Amino acid sequence: MTDEMMTLRGLVEKTPDADLLREMIGFAAERLMELEVGGLTGAAWGEKSPDRLVQRNGYRDRDWETRAGTVELRIPRLRRGSYFPGFLEPRRMAEKALTAVIQEAYVHGVSTRAVDDLVKALGMSGVSKSQVSRLCGEIDERVTAFLTRPLEGDWPYLWIDATYLKVRQNGRIVSVAVIVAVGVNADGRREVLGMDIGPSEAEPFWTAFLRKLARRGVARRSG
Repeated sequence: MTDEMMTLRGLVEKTPDADLLREMIGFAAERLMELEVGGLTGAAWGEKSPDRLVQRNGYRDRDWETRAGTVELRIPRLRRGSYFPGFLEPRRMAEKALTAVIQEAYVHGVSTRAVDDLVKALGMSGVSKSQVSRLCGEIDERVTAFLTRPLEGDWPYLWIDATYLKVRQNGRIVSVAVIVAVGVNADGRREVLGMDIGPSEAEPFWTAFLRKLARRGVARRSG
């Protein structure tokens, strides 16, 4: 992981227990397991197929310790044989690779290339290009929903910080500014309220970012 991405993680982790990263890591890990088990059984979950090789048999719970905290996984079980996700094997750097992909999604949208590289790094086989593309869409959809959600309630304290990251745009590596806003509500709970990227920390970028927060519900306090 680059120093820039570590800096971004530091900004995001101002929310308690890094909920933002942990929830997305858990979501992506479970989707990847479903894809892998679908290949082993010959059918997706709930699908009736004459090509099915084995039936599923519920789930078993397992905690996965990540740099964003403990992720509670539901590992699929099979009626015949066994399944254990390769990314939980000792010494495999899957969690680091998965975290990097999730962070990329928050900065500028995850690419099919990034997810395809992740699948290979996890040692998964039998995952098609269309499944990779679908997973990219699901990750981006959840990220967009989080970053555009209405901000209800009172946020008397607001921290805004920025860092610079290097990202790939149109085949070139460029430096972009990333702004993260963290708020504290009246009950003392911290939450990441917004994140955005721009070419630099110029005044128009800051102004547009603050206006987006206002439209989503962060109100200026009087007095």
